[in-house]
Amino acid sequence: MTKEQQILDKIKIVLTQHFESAEAAFAYFDKNGDGKLTKDEIYKLLKQAEINRFIQGIVASKLIEKFDESDNEFIEWREFETAVNQIV
Repeated sequence: MTKEQQILDKIKIVLTQHFESAEAAFAYFDKNGDGKLTKDEIYKLLKQAEINRFIQGIVASKLIEKFDESDNEFIEWREFETAVNQIV
């Protein structure tokens, strides 16, 4: 299993065991309610998933790079939903 898959598995555990739906997870991490996850809000998801603090910045950047279809450096709901569907 690759390191990337291990990280995605940890995120999957948080999303499936702590939230009833992807919408609930998104709302929880979208602290300011603006409909998009900032890098700081993604850090909170990674922290809860127990991703090593040393690599959280790298992982957050890679997640944004991979799933930010609108290229605005945020993860919007639609993009989050796409990411969750690929992870779960």
